[in-house]
This record gives sequence, structure tokens and C-alpha cells, in this order.
Amino acid sequence: MAGKATAEDIFIWEGANNKGAKVKGETNGRSVALVKADLRRQGINPIKVRKKPKSLFGSSGVKGKKVTPGDIAIFSRQLATMMSAGVPLVQAFEIAGRGHENPKVQDLLLSVKNDIESGNTLAESLAKHPYYFDELYCNLVQAGEHAGILEDMLGKIASYKEKTESIKNKIKKALFYPIAVIVVAFIITAILMIFVIPTFKDMFTSFGADLPAPTLFVMGVSDIFVEYWYLVFGGVFAGIYTFLEAKKRSVKFQHILQRMSLKMPVFGSLFHKAAIARFARTLSTMFAAGVPLVEALQSVAGAAGNIVYSTAILRMRDDVSTGQQLNITMRQQNLFPNMVVQMTAIGEEAGSIDAMLGKVADFYEAEVDDMVDAISSLMEPFIMVVLGGLIGGMVIAMYLPIFKLGQVV
Repeated sequence: MAGKATAEDIFIWEGANNKGAKVKGETNGRSVALVKADLRRQGINPIKVRKKPKSLFGSSGVKGKKVTPGDIAIFSRQLATMMSAGVPLVQAFEIAGRGHENPKVQDLLLSVKNDIESGNTLAESLAKHPYYFDELYCNLVQAGEHAGILEDMLGKIASYKEKTESIKNKIKKALFYPIAVIVVAFIITAILMIFVIPTFKDMFTSFGADLPAPTLFVMGVSDIFVEYWYLVFGGVFAGIYTFLEAKKRSVKFQHILQRMSLKMPVFGSLFHKAAIARFARTLSTMFAAGVPLVEALQSVAGAAGNIVYSTAILRMRDDVSTGQQLNITMRQQNLFPNMVVQMTAIGEEAGSIDAMLGKVADFYEAEVDDMVDAISSLMEPFIMVVLGGLIGGMVIAMYLPIFKLGQVV
């Protein structure tokens, strides 16, 4: 086992997925602990994790950026396009691998290509890299191969990955504004407190008069910033670092954050709609691929992205396995809006669950788009109000003694 590692280190790992099957692969990371945490988030129980010897891959390893879900989505679309154009599977992987600008993506795709050339199916080859191709992805590919509709299934997978990544990016966009406000407000406040306010304090001390309470408060805060600036900045950075590390390493902490996110004002509704959109889109894609409902719900639970919905979907899977209708089990969870339950019920009666859930996904994806646009529009004046109130309040507090002195004169 290796201790600390650089960002370029590659680790060889072995583990078991949530079905108990043994899986193994390679991934990059900074340490064994971080790699284990990442694997657990992917639903893999790590058994062995070790740094790959440099002699196996050169003196410096495979350079390049991390392989992101966005890279997998782009590759999925490329593969679907080439397969529909009649390009053989091995050649399609060769083209996509050699043509990608990220060496780590090249290494991943060419590794899958080599497995296919060795006689493995595409699903089996992808399953060797569960860190990048999750159970849902592999199940859909396997269903496409068994039914002889791999080209069509790859198109569905590409659309699914693109839509789920689009929702993620929209949520990140919505969260960017409040974070930006906090960062900018802190930086401006620190500059004023450390460099500007002390100048006014020296001037007011020479007056020898009683100062207004707001001025004394701002000057007191400025004294803290000037004298303990290293503690202020150190505390902020330490808090951010601790938060990010806990979020990365602790599954329990991630679950707490996911539960809290659903209860946030404004953003809670956004997260609920995004989770419903992902649930509907994933189950629709799985059902259209011919995957049995119980097995599909198992994969959907792993792709829900929120522990509240994952737990509810697993309960639904258990109820469906005993013969209950899907719409009844959905209603019992008290998470899905009536419209979603009714659409599912109609789909079950008409034998078109995939089509109905696809319409539900379209509706809620549009709702997420509208909410993100609305939040973005509201955040612009909100930023102005927050920064204006913060800076204006400090300016007024500093000028109050001058106004008071002018009245006396």
C-alpha cells in the first residue's frame, strides 16, 4: 500500500460490486485512501488498491487530465455515430481512442479495444472499468448486444448520458452565483478591513470625540482582521479544505449533504426536480432496452444521485418484486408528484412505461432549465444588493463621525 501520491500516480485496484461480483481496473489518484473513497462512491467495495509500478507504464505514467463523465458522454455519442455509419466496433474504438486529446481517455479506450480484440463482448470489456462505465451503462450495452440492436442502444445511451450531464451542468451553474457572491464579498470585506478602515481609525482617534456605535463596531471588526488576519484566512481555507475532504472521503457526510440539499430554500425544489428527471430518464432508457423492471430499478437506484431517492427506489424495487404495481409503490414513497405517479399508471395500463417516463423526463428537464434561468436572473440583482449593502454599510459607518462633526461645526 502506498501512502501519499502525486496527482499523476496510477493505482491498480480489485474489489466487488454491489452484486458481489469481483471487478478490477486502474484509475489515477493522489492516495490510496482517496482512490478507495472514489470507488465506494461508484458502488464498488475496494479489496486491494496499490500504486502501479512505474516500470509498467514508463517513467512518468500516463499524462493528461482526469477522465470525466463528460468525456464518457462525448465518447458514447462518437461511438453511436460511427456504429450507425457502419464502422466496425474495433475500428470505432481505434478512431475514438487515437483521436482524443486526453492521453488518459486514449489509454482507457484502447484498453477496451484490446479486450474486444481478445474475444470479449463490449459489455464485458466495459465492465472491467466500472470506475468509468457503471453498472447501468454496462447493462444497457449488454441488453443491446443480446437483442442485436447495439447501434440503436448506443444511441440511447449517448442521449441518456448527454441529458444527465446537461442537468448536472445546469445545477452547477445555478450554484455558481451564490458561491461567487460569498467569495467576492469576503475578499472585498477583507481588503477594506485590513487596508482602508485603519486609515479612518487613525483620523477619528485625533478627533477625541465619542464615535457612533456602527463606527465602533466596524473598527472593532477591522482590529480583528488586522491583528489576526492569518487566523481569519487560515480558518476560512481550513474550513473549505476540511469540508471538501470530508465530502470526498466520507460516504456518511455525503448522505447528510444530499438530505440537506433537498431541504434548502429555492435550491431544494431544483434538486428534487433534477432527481425526478434523472429517475424518469434512467428508468425509461432501461425499460426501452428490455431490461426487467426489478433489475432496472436496481440500476436506477445507483444512478439517482441522491441518497433519499436511492433509498426510496430500492424500497420500490422490493415492493415491485412482490407483485405490486410501480405507480402504487411510487405513491407510497411520498417523493414523486401526483403527475409523475399518474403518468406512470397510464404507462403501465397502456404497456408504454418507457414512453410515458420519457415524457416525464422531458417535462422535468425543461423545469430544471427554467428554474436555473430564473435563479440566474434573480442572482444578478441579489449580488448587487448584497455587495452594495455590505460595502455601503461600511462606508456609511465610517462617514457617520464626519457627518456628526459637520453638524457640530
